[in-house]
Amino acid sequence: MTVLPPSGPPARTDTASERYEGGRRRLGVDPALDSVDLVQLDEQTMELNMGPQHPSTHGVLRLVLDLDGEVVRGCHPDIGYLHTGFEKDFERHGYQQCIPYTDRMDYLSPLSNNLGFSLAAERLLEVEVPPRAQYLRVIMCELTRLASHLIWYGTSALDLGATTPFVYAWREREKVLDINELVSGVRMHTSFIRVGGLMADVPDEFYGMVSEVVKTFPHRIDEYEVLITGNPIFRDRTRGLGTISAEDAINYGVTGPSLRGSGVAYDLRKAQPYSSYDHFDFDVPVGEHGDIYDRYLVRMREMRESLRIIEQAMDGLPGGPVNTSDRRVALPPRNEINTSMESLIRHFKLTTEGFRVPRGMVYQAVESPRGELGFLLVSDGTNRPYRCKVRAPSFSNLSALPHMARGELLPDLVAVIGSIDIVLGDVDR
Repeated sequence: MTVLPPSGPPARTDTASERYEGGRRRLGVDPALDSVDLVQLDEQTMELNMGPQHPSTHGVLRLVLDLDGEVVRGCHPDIGYLHTGFEKDFERHGYQQCIPYTDRMDYLSPLSNNLGFSLAAERLLEVEVPPRAQYLRVIMCELTRLASHLIWYGTSALDLGATTPFVYAWREREKVLDINELVSGVRMHTSFIRVGGLMADVPDEFYGMVSEVVKTFPHRIDEYEVLITGNPIFRDRTRGLGTISAEDAINYGVTGPSLRGSGVAYDLRKAQPYSSYDHFDFDVPVGEHGDIYDRYLVRMREMRESLRIIEQAMDGLPGGPVNTSDRRVALPPRNEINTSMESLIRHFKLTTEGFRVPRGMVYQAVESPRGELGFLLVSDGTNRPYRCKVRAPSFSNLSALPHMARGELLPDLVAVIGSIDIVLGDVDR
């Protein structure tokens, strides 16, 4: 019997970097220079830069692609273009002064960032946050989840050529930003959640505006689904593409809707409840196939679940203060400053020096719109964190992009990036 040789070109044994340098030498490019965006690796594979200035990367992200025609054989994310040094800045500021920095990491989910850092500091301090503040934290964080998912819905649809969803999603997001402005005076980076409670109690107009969101948004989400959920073009562009199994997603450290789209019902609000989330009844949506379409469906259902949580929290919102009474953290009442020298001194020291946190180390995670957002906070007993390391969901989820993109077409890579819903401020810290 004659054994035929295997069809196709022989398997490559050289590495991608060796092919890269070999291709550059064939083109006569000086290896010390990095000015060529297109390099022929071999007879079949071309290396191409996508980004760092590219509208579909949703930020300053460079992807180095190995292309066989239009098929993606390799994808290598190159980050660092937006590095801001947040984690080092935490070490140079007091605990309350760190809150505005958390706003700007994942700038589409600032209140979730506020909450994660505040909970970590509160665990080190061992202070109790009043029930009213906990419920208001939940309401504001779920409103933030709605606003974040609306941005994802509009931009990911826009990447695939659907312009109408972007306009509708922006319209609804404005209502959430109006609530942010009402309670804090700022539309995005509110710094509303503070260590020990909240910046202030909510005004009377808050109840009507939140009730309007709970009442009108379900119908709006129905409209969104009519636009693209059953759209045959959208389904063809998303079903069966960018797939990742549950096992692979877990191994890559993927969390949030990207993990739940692969069928893993892991949500920190259920698995490790914080800030009174265990008081509310809600479901954790999951997908079946782990493709772009399942990740889309999970986020659409999550918006409905967020509305359920907000409605329950508003119905059961307790009265009382919104800040801890612990003297180590809480400012004295305003009316005492004019009559008590002790209160005046305490107010002065807390506002100028901040409060001291006992020695210790804690890891606190919350479920942000993109997944598990964790703060490893180390205190040396002073008024500043000794170390703060952030476990950012966008960073971990982005690590799975090469797996999701391998074997897909170059135009479909845009859809894969949108389905992960990364924020580059969350990646580069």
